[in-house]
Amino acid sequence: MTQPPIFVEFRGVAMNAAYKPVTLITGASSGIGEALAEVFAARGHALVLAARRVPALEALAGRIAALGQARPDVLGIDLALPDAGERIAAALEARGLAVQNVVNNAGFGLLGPAADSDRATQLSMIDVNVRALTDLSLRFVDSAATHQGGILNVASIAGFFPGPNMAVYHATKAYALSFSEALHHELRPRGIKVSVLCPGPVKTEFLDRAGIPQGHFPNVLMRSAERVARDGYDGLMRNQRVIVPGMPNQVMTLLPRFLPRTLLMRMVGGF
Repeated sequence: MTQPPIFVEFRGVAMNAAYKPVTLITGASSGIGEALAEVFAARGHALVLAARRVPALEALAGRIAALGQARPDVLGIDLALPDAGERIAAALEARGLAVQNVVNNAGFGLLGPAADSDRATQLSMIDVNVRALTDLSLRFVDSAATHQGGILNVASIAGFFPGPNMAVYHATKAYALSFSEALHHELRPRGIKVSVLCPGPVKTEFLDRAGIPQGHFPNVLMRSAERVARDGYDGLMRNQRVIVPGMPNQVMTLLPRFLPRTLLMRMVGGF
């Protein structure tokens, strides 16, 4: 079951009249999002952290501030809300903040046959993994151009394959991959960097939430959230179109060029 949608008051330090450029990171309460926040902060970026779990965001903001970096602003928001993008934009406007970089990390998966899994949860997955990612990628384009920023969308190597037993998740990541690659081409003339980060399995609570048991994926594909975040940040700064951390995962993304789709589905469905 999905948690009820929430919207919590935007928490941050009052700003001057001049708009301050920030990096907006969704799904920053744990895992890759948390690691991305730490990497961006260490590189001197002012942050807005967005997720449902405000206490976790506040704890992360405190840890970043304790390292002598600017304390991030915190925004409690459920990205499954149909007006989540409007709420985020309004909160930023109220605080005098302008988006320089968008990091669309929020997302979740669900293990099991699509027809036997909760339909509402799968539709919510589409809302978060596809609709919210699209909304936030497009909503702040003018601001990103003004501040010479970029967009980092977190997809997955799952986007390269059909995914029996995670059909909706794989489909949403295929969308994120295709959309981001096209946006990379479209926004280059405006000076906006666009990268899509496609990690393999990462040891985070994502696996638990998706119902994926330990050992489900080959260990050779596993990477830490910290390494994935570093690769994602460095790739965005280079305006690398597709970022796949780790050679084994890079090899996996090449298989669709050489193997029939039927065989790919059997391989993926067997994990």
